[in-house]
Amino acid sequence: MIFAAGLGTRLKPLTDNLPKALVPIAGKPLLEHIILKLIASGFDEIIVNVHHFPDQIIDFLKVNNNFGVRIEVSDERDLLLDTGGGVRKAAWFFDDSQAFLVHNVDILSNIDLKSLYNQHQRTNSLATLVVSERNTFRYLLFNDDLMLKGWINEKTCETKPIDLKKPELYNKLAFSGIQVLSPRIFELMDSYDSKFPIMNFYLAQANKSCISGFIPQNYKMLDVGKLDILDEAERFVKEL
Repeated sequence: MIFAAGLGTRLKPLTDNLPKALVPIAGKPLLEHIILKLIASGFDEIIVNVHHFPDQIIDFLKVNNNFGVRIEVSDERDLLLDTGGGVRKAAWFFDDSQAFLVHNVDILSNIDLKSLYNQHQRTNSLATLVVSERNTFRYLLFNDDLMLKGWINEKTCETKPIDLKKPELYNKLAFSGIQVLSPRIFELMDSYDSKFPIMNFYLAQANKSCISGFIPQNYKMLDVGKLDILDEAERFVKEL
């Protein structure tokens, strides 16, 4: 699944008339970069969620004949469902009881997606999250076995769960917007509202289920979320 429904507010004014997914980097829209990476990694069934200028994304896929693979659209134009709600709305697509990959459309990286998927299969985790030692102020907290235990906002000192003890004892890692999920999540999401962030779901499950981290070797990634990153993104893509 490719998360492509976001409003792209940090990329204004480009996104005043264009969905973030179609912002061009080195001659190709972000969405195309991600689709081609998925195909090169062996994925041939993809669903893309849409909300902001959805018809532009639908037309782009049509013009490109879905890049020769099965691509479906999860339409959120009536209500942007956040990450958790977005995954759950697309549950009908994941009907083969197999683990599935979710990739943010604005994340460029050199990650080996096959290694990530295989790691998830070996651990039988509820979810496997790609993380790295990156400077931010919001961190996921993992124990030494790379099992998710909490979250911290270092600017506000807020922690989740709120009763988390001694967050300083955990490994602080930043989420990279790429993850592999077990279809078991859908049953556990039944009690949630239609719109919710998937990270809140993970943190609620952290002490009940195995939610693991994956740190790629020699990892390079770029979050194409701001205008001042676009030039760097052009160089980044050419060096991959």
